[in-house]
Amino acid sequence: MGDREIDQQLVERAQHGDKHAFELLVAKYQRKLGRLLSRFIRNPTEVEDVVQEAFIKAYRALPSFRGESAFYTWLYRIGINTAKNYLVSERRRPPTTTEFDSEEAEGFEDAEQLRNINTPENELMSKQVAETVNKAMDSLPEEL
Repeated sequence: MGDREIDQQLVERAQHGDKHAFELLVAKYQRKLGRLLSRFIRNPTEVEDVVQEAFIKAYRALPSFRGESAFYTWLYRIGINTAKNYLVSERRRPPTTTEFDSEEAEGFEDAEQLRNINTPENELMSKQVAETVNKAMDSLPEEL
C-alpha cells in the first residue's frame, strides 16, 4: 500500500472522529511542512507557530476534504495560505502566489494540481487576506 492510500485511510478515520489518525498525519508531515514554510518565514519559532496553525485549520476543514488530491497537496495549500496570512499580519511582504505555486510546487508530488486550485479554504483565505489589507490601508493617514 502506497503513501497516498495510507494517508487516505488515515484521513477517512480522522473524518470519522479518530483523533489518533490525525495525530499520525501530523507526525508524518509536520517536519516536511515546517521545512517548506521555513523558506518564507525565517524565525524557527514563528515557523512552528504557523505549522501548528496550518494543522489546526486542516483539522477543522477535514470534513470538507474530498480526497480529489493527495492529503499533502491539500495540506501544502493550507500551509502556504496560513504563511501568507501570517506574513500579512506581521506587515511583511509575502511572496506572490506565482512564486509559491510555480517555483516551489515543482518539487512536490501532485504539483500540477496546486496551480489554480479553487477550494472553499482558498477562497476564504483570499477574502481574509483582502480584508486584512483593506483594514490596514484604511487605518493609514491620508498623507504619508
